[in-house]
Amino acid sequence: MTNNTTNGSITTGMTDKHDLISSDKVEGTSVYSPSGEKLGTVKYFMVDKISGDVAYVVMSFGGFLGMGNSYHPLPWKNLHYDKDRGGYIVALTREQLEAAPAYAEDTSPDWTNSQYGSQVDTYYGDLPKM
Repeated sequence: MTNNTTNGSITTGMTDKHDLISSDKVEGTSVYSPSGEKLGTVKYFMVDKISGDVAYVVMSFGGFLGMGNSYHPLPWKNLHYDKDRGGYIVALTREQLEAAPAYAEDTSPDWTNSQYGSQVDTYYGDLPKM
């Protein structure tokens, strides 16, 4: 990648059409069901610190004006970016999501406990990759 100078500013040569995206642009992106129902938004994502791979997207779901939200970790491999919607698609209904592993805004799961990740992976194990 080359740095280019344009009008005194430095650019990286990348455009929004590139497949890479910064984390701050992923956070806040809408997540939809295949039928187009908005299920929530990406709150943040979890990265494996050894491999560098994104493991989970934590989606904010429910609530009103940011209050009463629940947070649902979704395996990254089960999301697909839809350019037309400008958001991610996951093969879930609202009812499936309501029954999925989740936690409240004022709590956080113990990500160091492999049983939590296994519980999430087991729940979503039969979902098709989008």
